[in-house]
Amino acid sequence: MIKIINFLLIAGVVQGFGFNLVTILGNKKFDKVVVFLNLTVLFISLNNLQRWLIDNDFSSNLFLFKNLLVPWYLLIFPMFYAFTTHFLKVEDKVNDFIKISLVIFISEITIRLCLISYVYYEVPDKNINIITFYTNTEDIFNLTYCIFIFINACLLIFKKHHLISYILSYDDLNWIKWFIRLGAVVIGFWTIALIIKLLTGNEDAYLFLRLSSSVLLYWIGYQGFYKYTVLRDRIVLRSTIQTNQVLISSSQISKAEKSNDEFYSEKHKQDFEKIRSYIVDKKLYLDPLLGMESLASELSMSKSYLSKLINSYSDYNFSDFINSLRVEQAKKFLSNDHFSEYTIVAIGLECGFNSKSTFYSAFKKFTSETPSSFRSQF
Repeated sequence: MIKIINFLLIAGVVQGFGFNLVTILGNKKFDKVVVFLNLTVLFISLNNLQRWLIDNDFSSNLFLFKNLLVPWYLLIFPMFYAFTTHFLKVEDKVNDFIKISLVIFISEITIRLCLISYVYYEVPDKNINIITFYTNTEDIFNLTYCIFIFINACLLIFKKHHLISYILSYDDLNWIKWFIRLGAVVIGFWTIALIIKLLTGNEDAYLFLRLSSSVLLYWIGYQGFYKYTVLRDRIVLRSTIQTNQVLISSSQISKAEKSNDEFYSEKHKQDFEKIRSYIVDKKLYLDPLLGMESLASELSMSKSYLSKLINSYSDYNFSDFINSLRVEQAKKFLSNDHFSEYTIVAIGLECGFNSKSTFYSAFKKFTSETPSSFRSQF
């Protein structure tokens, strides 16, 4: 069992370093959000690599290196907290734990080096009891400090909605909320493992902690990078939309053809054109929550009359009619070279779809091809 965990541990380390290389080399726009995310993954990888080397007797026999445990784990939570605050764009409204964390990190290494030197030169038989005592004290302090940062992250996500209202219009943050919930479980395992170590000296409980924290934080690393890329693209796309660039217009949409429905009349046709122009000119189709009732209320007409007009003159039901406008908008973005570097998911979400799957499904329905194949033509 231990061999399996150790294998998964080193595989995670390799995966973490690979993530760092891919994101660093593949990013033209390298900002603080990506930096802190990469540092989070890097410190997880370094911490687990250090433990894997020790557990598998690959560490040096030199007294200095044998007793030099670098507290990489201390920096994981501060870096993720910094990633979160920059992702939410509230870094100027909350405390920054980076500087104090670095001071603590450097201080702990300095103290350990001093103790190692003292034991090596002054203590008979190089008894390391004082180093062991310091390690336990350091672990207790670091756990308490990380819990403190974790609580601040919880308050930011679950309580301080007034600070993150801007980002909530782009992202429901469910992925971060799940991290917080699962992170609480990991901290619980960490606490239990530390208690077992202090009471019995047995560190086996840490194996499962390292494995679970690796899986969780590597997952949040990939989720965070993906979510941030989409968020960044959506912010730029929305600013473009707000200035009416690359938007469909009612004048560009073909007029309704004469319907074979007995409901047809010139007045009904004009009412339908009025509805379509209103939806397009007011950009209502970009709202993923647009519903027939709210639209009928805005237009001061009954829901049944609105539905009948759309069914008769567009040959679609209300949902498909709105999605057809969203697809037309998406086609304008996908066919414009200026937006070639933006993710397809971000384009779909900004065009009014509420998920990647509904966007791809609707696009295929109205164009008989995927967004990717459509974009490749341009």
